[in-house]
This record gives sequence, C-alpha cells and structure tokens, in this order.
Amino acid sequence: MFSLARVPFVFRVLLAVLTLAGGSVIAAAQTFQTAAPQAVLIDAETGAVLFDVGGNTRVSPASLAKIMTAEVIFHELSRGRLKLEDEFITSEFAWRRGGAPAGGSAMFLTPNMRAKVSDLLAGLIVASGNDAAIVLAEGISGSEANFSRLMNERARLLGLTQSTFRNANGWADPEQRVTMREMARLAAHIIKTYPEHYPIFGQKEFLWNKVKQQNRNPLIGQEAGADGLKTGFLEESGYSLVGSAVQNGQRLILAISGLKTARDRQVEAKKLLDWGFRSFEVKTLLAAGTVVGEGALFGASHGSVALVTTSDIRLPVPRGAAERMSAKIVYRGPLQAPIAAGTEVAKLHVFRGTTLVMEAPLATRDAVEHGSLSQRALDSASELARSLVRNGVRSLTRKGESPPQ
Repeated sequence: MFSLARVPFVFRVLLAVLTLAGGSVIAAAQTFQTAAPQAVLIDAETGAVLFDVGGNTRVSPASLAKIMTAEVIFHELSRGRLKLEDEFITSEFAWRRGGAPAGGSAMFLTPNMRAKVSDLLAGLIVASGNDAAIVLAEGISGSEANFSRLMNERARLLGLTQSTFRNANGWADPEQRVTMREMARLAAHIIKTYPEHYPIFGQKEFLWNKVKQQNRNPLIGQEAGADGLKTGFLEESGYSLVGSAVQNGQRLILAISGLKTARDRQVEAKKLLDWGFRSFEVKTLLAAGTVVGEGALFGASHGSVALVTTSDIRLPVPRGAAERMSAKIVYRGPLQAPIAAGTEVAKLHVFRGTTLVMEAPLATRDAVEHGSLSQRALDSASELARSLVRNGVRSLTRKGESPPQ
C-alpha cells in the first residue's frame, strides 16, 4: 500500500515521504463551503483536521478565552491545589469590570459576595460571566494580570504556540489573539483530560442570585449529540463558537469565528458538524509496530534503524471514496547511539493535500549500540564534511541574495 522514497536531510532535519495510494479523488473538504472566515473541524479521537479555512489566522478570542481560563482552573483542581468547595470573594474591581455595571455577560455577583469554585465555574462556562472569570483569576493568582501569565504558561505547555492571552474574560486587547486550530486542540485536550469537569459545558442552565440563565451555546439542544463548549462575541472579531458533538461513537470538534450574526454562527456550526458526520469515517491506516522508514545513525555499528508506529494510526477518510494522502517522517538527525528499543525519536506528519491533518510518534524498533572507535571516527568525519558543505551552501546563498527593494 505504501511506497517509500528517501529525501536528503536539510539543516539536520531528515525527511522521508510515503504515499497512501487510493486514486486521484479530490479531498471531500475541498467541496464544502462555509460563510465563516475562520473555521476548523477536527476528529477528537485522532486529532485529524477534517476542514480548515483560515484556521491559523490569529483573531481576538472574545469569550472563547474563558475556555483557557477553565483549563487553568481544571488543572489546579487536578493537582489538588484547589477544591470545588473553596470560596472566593468578589472584589470591587471584579464587579465593576465584569459584573452588572459593565454591561456584558455576567453571573451577577456583587461586591464582597462569596462564591464556591463550583458555582464560579458554572457562572464562567454556562452564563459566560465576565465577573466569574475575574473572581477566579484573582482567587488563584491575586490579579487578572498574574492569572493571564498562568494562562500563557499552560497554553505553551499544551503546544498552543500561536495563542496569547491577556485577561481571563475575553475583553478586547490588541495583544490577545488565538487561532481556531488551537482553540479546537484546546477543546480536545479538555474533553480528554478532564472528563469529570467537561459536563459543565453541556449544562443547559444556571441559577445564581435568583437569576436563571440559559447556556449560550446554540448547539445545545439543537444538534444531535452536542454537549459543549462556548460562544464568543466582540465587534472586532464577530460571532465565534467552539463546540463538540458525538454521533455513533464519533466525536467532532469545531471552532469558528468571524460570523456577522448569532444566527449565522448557529447555522454554520450546525452545517459544519452535519457535514463532518455525514462525510467521514475513521479507518486504521497503519497498525502499531509498522515500519514506515529508517532513521540515519551516528556513532553506531550500522547506518540506520527502523522507525515504527507506537500505536495504531487511525484517520478519518471520506466515506465510500479513495483518497490520496501523503506523510513525512520528521526528526533531527542523524540519531546518536546508544538508543534503546522503543525510544520515540521522530514524528509522522500526515497530509491531506498541503494540509497537515495529524501527527503521530515514531519509535526505534531495535536497540542501537555504540559502534567501534573507527566507526565513530568515520561518522564524525562524515558529519563534519556534510556540515562544512551545508555552511558553504548557506554562505553562497547569502552572497547571492538580492538587496531589499
């Protein structure tokens, strides 16, 4: 099914290419149209991207920032540094900035009011309370500014490299930006990592201080299997939504932004989910332990080591249709001996056309021992020669560059 062609490594990154042959059918995603300027749909099980338009565009998150706020709180709870029964006091700032006087979405806390973390989470997620977000931020870190630094630390640890947070509630800030790809990834992380807390996102209503508020997520109760997450709106970024639904055992996650009206947001979100469930099914492309290529070795008794999949590689594919896909093995090489068998040393990047749809780890199939002194000396000399050639090529390239116009 697969053919493998070796490509020389460049700047110490070795690439190998393999192709899934299955005809020349155009990817189903190319036929889907949406009014959303930014829209991403992923399969939760595999992380595969089923649809992406403007997914890497950095936009203002509005209240989608509260998903990151919730993740930080969930993480604190999981580490035992916070309990659902803990209480925080509403500050004057939290009330004026995020409560009723501010005019935005609120839990309707009042100054000096005490609230349990469990209630504040419901106020944050279900009612999209700006006041709840600030009270949680102040309770955890002393100030919203300090909490935003914690949000960014968590984002980087989760691999969200393009998203930056400046406050816990989503108020407009020129430096607060996210991408829909990373918002979808964040949602997938929360669903997988915090199953005990995720149901809050599907809670249909929330009663606090004699005020009952409905969940702002338009998919809840409207889309079969919809069970989370959150909406957002700011004039500068339009109407946005990160949502998820499960049908027939398959979970899809969408992230959309830039819609002109709340109605447009609901229609486009439902349309994207319906299309995803209708168009794709998950299949196993590679079984665990499959050799997909080789990694070049340095200082070993032989020149390469087989690279294998660490688990089944499953990917959503168009229902009833063949599809041409490609993949790259990406790692920094050559790999230096000794290496134990089963060591993760590379990533398999799978593409649908030019779109990266998933990454999977690759490991060494066999243990690699040190080579002889003569072999290590030969490898050192060869690597030095290749390094000199690469540096020479880069130098010539710089000398031949045209000046900026």
